[in-house]
Amino acid sequence: MENKEKIEFAGLPLAVYREIAVHLRQVEGVEVDLIPQLSQEFDYNQSQIGGLWISWTANSGLESRQRVNEILTYYQNRYLVF
Repeated sequence: MENKEKIEFAGLPLAVYREIAVHLRQVEGVEVDLIPQLSQEFDYNQSQIGGLWISWTANSGLESRQRVNEILTYYQNRYLVF
């Protein structure tokens, strides 16, 4: 059974989203896809990416989920604290 979770960080640059995706793909049982930005209007304050889809596969366990939470918390603290 596979679960999907959408992660969004408003205003995060494309490069950072890609870095997060690469980091998360190293966790066992986790697959990550970038969600394109759906806005029709360009805005410098808006990210080029709409978010991430994190898919949890059958072989992902509690340890994988904890690791993903640690990674996401790291990036939140590093890039989203003003």
